[in-house]
Amino acid sequence: MTLCLILMRHAKSDWGTPGLPDYDRPLNDRGRRSATALGHWLAESGPRPAEVVLSGALRTVETWRGMAVAFDPPPPVHTERRLYDASAERILDVLREAKGSPVLLVGHNPGIGELANRIAVAPPGNPRFEDYPTGATTVFRFLRENWADVGWGEGEILDFITPRQLTD
Repeated sequence: MTLCLILMRHAKSDWGTPGLPDYDRPLNDRGRRSATALGHWLAESGPRPAEVVLSGALRTVETWRGMAVAFDPPPPVHTERRLYDASAERILDVLREAKGSPVLLVGHNPGIGELANRIAVAPPGNPRFEDYPTGATTVFRFLRENWADVGWGEGEILDFITPRQLTD
């Protein structure tokens, strides 16, 4: 059996409101367009998520909302506060609790990019993978039966994309 992870950094957020807590920052216009484009890309060419796990920060929730329009019906969504400002290790701990496959996990840098780099068997040929820009999405396959058994350096990259590849 194999497991599939769709690992995504939230889309571009809005920094236009001084004093707004980081957790409450929404997406900007480009981020909303990117989220919709990523949802359509995933619905057309990627695996359909069976479970969605978000940090709960407004920008991850809005990223999923923009993507969800491409899925009818949308998969169940679980908000996991531990993903906010999480290290790669903490994100992996949360992933190990997942039940379904494919899992779409939406989080934040630097942890999400570090996880992508550490969990991959080998990086893709895209130079943006290392810095994992907003909206970056990687589809991984693991030769495991349970998420609890997934470890570092085990994810085969099936696809990697950034929003600019879809919208520019």
